[in-house]
Amino acid sequence: MNSRETISFELSQPALQARRNAKWNQYDADVLPAFVADMDFAVAAPIQAAIERIVRDGDYGYPLRDGQKPDRLVASAFANRMKSRYGWELSPDLVLPLADLVQGTYAPILAFSDPGDGVVLQVPNYPPFRDAISTTERRLLTLPMRDDGTRYVFDMDELKALVDQRTRIFVLCNPQNPTGRVFSRDELLSLATFAIDHDLIVISDEIHSDLVYPGYQHIPFASLGPEIAARTVTLNSATKSFNIPGLRCAVIAFGSEDLRKRFHSRIPLRLTGQANVIGADATMAAWTEGQPWLDAVMDHLHKARNRVVDVLAAEVPEIRFHAPEATYLTWLDCRELRLSAAAHQFFLNNARIGFSAGETFDPGSPQFVRLNFATSMPILDEILDRIIVAARRNDR
Repeated sequence: MNSRETISFELSQPALQARRNAKWNQYDADVLPAFVADMDFAVAAPIQAAIERIVRDGDYGYPLRDGQKPDRLVASAFANRMKSRYGWELSPDLVLPLADLVQGTYAPILAFSDPGDGVVLQVPNYPPFRDAISTTERRLLTLPMRDDGTRYVFDMDELKALVDQRTRIFVLCNPQNPTGRVFSRDELLSLATFAIDHDLIVISDEIHSDLVYPGYQHIPFASLGPEIAARTVTLNSATKSFNIPGLRCAVIAFGSEDLRKRFHSRIPLRLTGQANVIGADATMAAWTEGQPWLDAVMDHLHKARNRVVDVLAAEVPEIRFHAPEATYLTWLDCRELRLSAAAHQFFLNNARIGFSAGETFDPGSPQFVRLNFATSMPILDEILDRIIVAARRNDR
C-alpha cells in the first residue's frame, strides 16, 4: 500500500472546535473559519513524537543535541533540504534560526535601510510586511500584482517607474500570498537583474515553497547565481507546510558571508533570539522525517483546490479567481457580486464564514477575500455551499 494512503490527518469539526487556537476561537461557534493560514490537520507523526519526547521527559532545560545546539542542527537541516529539493547549495553557517518569520522580516529592513528609504512591496500581500515597513518609518512603494486574465503578474516597467535613489529593498513573496503565484525562472531573472542594476537587497519570503502543485516549480531566489545571492535574504520555516505555526521556529538564510556580516553590524545576534526547544525539535523532525506526511497532505490539498475551482466556477461565476499554483489559499474577487458591504463582512453576516478581509492585504481591495481551503472535504463543501447560497440571495 502506498504510504500516502496510510497517513490520516483530517480532523472532524467537533475536534477542531475543541482546540484552543485562533482559527477556531476567533468567531462564534456557527462561523466556519477560512481565514488564518493554519491547516485543519493533525501534524506528522515524527513531529508529534519529537514533542512528546520532550514533554514525557520534562526536558525543558538549556538544550543540547548530540553535542550541538539545536540552532545549529536546524540550520543544517534547512541547508540539506534546500539542496535535496531545489539544488540550492548554501552553508549552514549562513543560516540563522530565530523564533518568528515576521521578526525575520523586520530585522533585514532595519539592517539594510534607514528611515525614509524606499521598500518595494508587491500588493496584495501578507499584512505584516506592510506593518514592518510603516512601523520602521520606511517608505512603502507598492508594486501591483495585476490580473492578466490567466494569472496575477507584476510589470517590470511599473517597477522601473517606482524606484528612486533612496530605494533600498525589494520584498519578494514567492510563492505569493495571497494570489498563489509561483514565479517563473524568467520572472525571477528579470527581477534579479533589476535588483543588481539598482543595488537593491531582496528579502525573499519563501515560506510556502513546499506547497507547490503539479506543473509548477519553486525556484529559490538566491539559487539564481552568486551575484544575486550576495544581495538576497531568504526567509523560510516549516510552520506553514507542516502546520506548526504556534511552535515558533524560522530561519533567515544569507546569500553570502558579507551580507551576513552587514546584517549583524546593525542587528546583534542576541537581538534575534533563538527558537524554543520544542519548535526546534519539531522543525528538525519535519524537515528530516515529515515528507511522507506532506506528500499525503499535498494530494488532499490538490483535490481541495480543484473542488474550489470546479464548484465556484460552475455555481458562482461572478466570483473571479485563478487556481493557485501553490499555497492552500485562494484570492477571490467578489466585485461582480456588487455587494453592499465589504466582501469579508458580507460573507460573515450572510454565510457565517470567516474569510481573511481583502483590505488587510491591500487597502484598495475590500471586495476581495482570501479563502483558506486546507480543511476536510465535508467542511470545505459546507463553506462552498454557504458561499453559493449567500451569493444567490444577494442577486435577488
